[in-house]
Amino acid sequence: MRFNWKQICLAVAAMAILVLPRAANATSCTSQAQLQPQDRDALMGAAGRLGEAVAGQDYSALQGALLPAVATDWEGIRAAVEQTASLLKGGQLQLRNIYLLDANSLTAPTDTQFFCSNANGSMTVTISMRALPPGRYAVVLGDSAGSPYGGHLSIILAWAGVGATGAWKLGGVSVRPGFFDGHDGVWYWSQARELARGDAKSEARFDSWSAWFSYEVAKMLLIPVDFLSSPNLEKLGQEQSAIRNSPQDAFPLTVADGDRTWKIDSVKLDPTLLHADLGVVFESTGVTDPAAQKTEAIAVLSALLKVQPGLRGNFHGLWAYANKDGKQTPVIELPMAQIP
Repeated sequence: MRFNWKQICLAVAAMAILVLPRAANATSCTSQAQLQPQDRDALMGAAGRLGEAVAGQDYSALQGALLPAVATDWEGIRAAVEQTASLLKGGQLQLRNIYLLDANSLTAPTDTQFFCSNANGSMTVTISMRALPPGRYAVVLGDSAGSPYGGHLSIILAWAGVGATGAWKLGGVSVRPGFFDGHDGVWYWSQARELARGDAKSEARFDSWSAWFSYEVAKMLLIPVDFLSSPNLEKLGQEQSAIRNSPQDAFPLTVADGDRTWKIDSVKLDPTLLHADLGVVFESTGVTDPAAQKTEAIAVLSALLKVQPGLRGNFHGLWAYANKDGKQTPVIELPMAQIP
């Protein structure tokens, strides 16, 4: 099955996406350790029921708990939950963090930031919401411990009711992988650091491209939702930005195979098959026969690995996307060992 990551995040994007928001006044965030027992129990109960419904593909329960304001997004939510079933399968759902967001003081939908500090103020998580209506919300983060992909589950709850009379309703859900090829985001972060500096102990050599994309994998696996940031995640981004000779400004890149040349428009992380794959977009000569398309794509991938051989040992495989007249067509995915 091909995973459409844009669609997978559609449900949570209905209420919150990564933005550069303007400041909003008189909003507050309460972290889990600071919650009143009754609030913590209510949120854990609601999120636990919904999390089990996501893991068990219980669409009736999810639709029945849906916030009326996002009811029109139900088909997207259903598709997202269905397509991410394998990310939670085989594990035990554990809820890790709760953030209670109070935006009752807003007078209209507003781009809003919440600063959520732990009990002693030593760490602050920032949650950014776009066009958030007045109200009370909660973000609950968990994971599927023991599952092959260690799926990260994020649930947005919204209070529907007046005062204490009402219930927590489902505003959005997102599921992301926590592992690729048996490794978590911390492992890929460590690998990125070694590749970025060259590590004598691990016999790793400086490899700017492999380092850059290892940081990309680490971000994918460590960030449960795009609208959340923390000092650790900001540090990861700073380390990645400091890499010299990174692929960030390398494109368009010309590669050659014998007397043939191609222009590569971009290379990016491609988690379509739940592996640490990279997607390569190249300008096709326009061949239309399927066999000829594959031959051309393999030649491009092989030529890229000759220019950047370090990618071969640090990633699972490559996707080839042929670009012709502005239209991108996926051609083939190959593990590194199958690319000549």
